Amino acid sequence: MPHDVSHTEADDDRTLYNLIVIRNQQAKDSEEWQKLNYDIHTLRQVRREVRNRWKCILEDLGFQKEADSLLSVTKLSTISDSKNTRKAREMLLKLAEETNIFPTSWELSERYLFVVDRL
Repeated sequence: MPHDVSHTEADDDRTLYNLIVIRNQQAKDSEEWQKLNYDIHTLRQVRREVRNRWKCILEDLGFQKEADSLLSVTKLSTISDSKNTRKAREMLLKLAEETNIFPTSWELSERYLFVVDRL
């Protein structure tokens, strides 16, 4: 949900929010409403899949108890040390380029920069 504070506002958050706003302006069950509803569902599903991939990886790395808290990023979240930001960004980009953790159409979300920084 767009008002959910368990993440920071990223491009996919704005896209989701905009789709919901536009859908809510349409007549319910109209063709346009149904198309937008499908797009909203699809975007949410992709986000869930990416989060689940991250959770599995974190658990496989031994962070079973911490996985959910590591993935919980809010607007109040901060980078632990600005010196590590560059290194965390490099690692995230490498993950995006060399793995399938993110779908090919996915724009790299800043929320995962916070996750990598925490590691």
